[in-house]
Amino acid sequence: MIWLTWRQFRTQAAVMFAAVAALAAALAVTGPQLADLHRAAGSSLVDQVSSPDRTLYYTGLLAVLAVPAVIGMFWGAPLIARELETGTHCLAWNQGVTRTRWLTPKLGLGAAASVTAAGLTSLAVSWWSSPIDRSVNGGGATDTYFPRLDPVAFAARGVVPMAHAAFAFVLGVALGLVIRRTLPAMATTFTLYAAVQLAVPTWIRPHLAATDRTTLPIQPDGAPISIQDGAKQVVAHLDEVPGAWITSQQTLNATGRPAPVPSSFADCLHTTSGPPTLQQVDRCIADLGAQGYQQQVTYQPAGNFWTLQWAETCLYLGLALALTGFCAWWIRHRAT
Repeated sequence: MIWLTWRQFRTQAAVMFAAVAALAAALAVTGPQLADLHRAAGSSLVDQVSSPDRTLYYTGLLAVLAVPAVIGMFWGAPLIARELETGTHCLAWNQGVTRTRWLTPKLGLGAAASVTAAGLTSLAVSWWSSPIDRSVNGGGATDTYFPRLDPVAFAARGVVPMAHAAFAFVLGVALGLVIRRTLPAMATTFTLYAAVQLAVPTWIRPHLAATDRTTLPIQPDGAPISIQDGAKQVVAHLDEVPGAWITSQQTLNATGRPAPVPSSFADCLHTTSGPPTLQQVDRCIADLGAQGYQQQVTYQPAGNFWTLQWAETCLYLGLALALTGFCAWWIRHRAT
């Protein structure tokens, strides 16, 4: 069964690993030069990265994010759904091969290849991007590059992409078993995987490690302040804590209690001739600070990167194991 599974799977695997090898070759050629530039420039590296390297940075980021989704859609979903759809599974089942024995090599070989492909991609991209990541964590500008804890970059660094790939693959297999049609299984796999990838950083990841909290005064020469939702909210930026990921924040009034931004702030910013000037914004922020308003910011410090990585890896591997158990149960009791 292992040899048969490999013959059915080898084309998709060859295409994936060829793409990974091409990306790794491009990173290997340019990576040493970027590392040398970081040793010379330090945290100012982000201001000296060339346009081709900047393009390669985002290409690598997107590649690592895409690999698990592609694996789930094109490896996991068709693996069982195609055989159930065409009826070829009956040939194996009628020749003395048990359903569990038929399923095990498909899941095992596919999961191993998925973890390997995602791991190699993440390793190459994380190595190449490490000078930029260190520069950002050292206080370099973050308007162009993501800190490692940023939800986008976090999913493209370290060991988490391997767990994402394992989960996406088994999710695709499970949906293929249930739906039994290849194209609907592929579409559903992508939709559910994308939904999980949005839900985890929004509601789960912020709680996987202990957060830090700070209270910042609202004043023009204090922490950078942004105005959102038509001057109904103010947002502070933690430039003095490089690499931090802000998970939540709220405005406090003079008594230290959470409170909405007063309507007088919006009135102060209101103009009849266009957006307010920078001087007007500073004056309105100063007035808000004079009333005793502060901004409380909750964040994950940069030092929590590996704690969050291992915690999320365990979470996704647990989900993959649960789906594996579901596949084993379904094929023994429900598949026909």
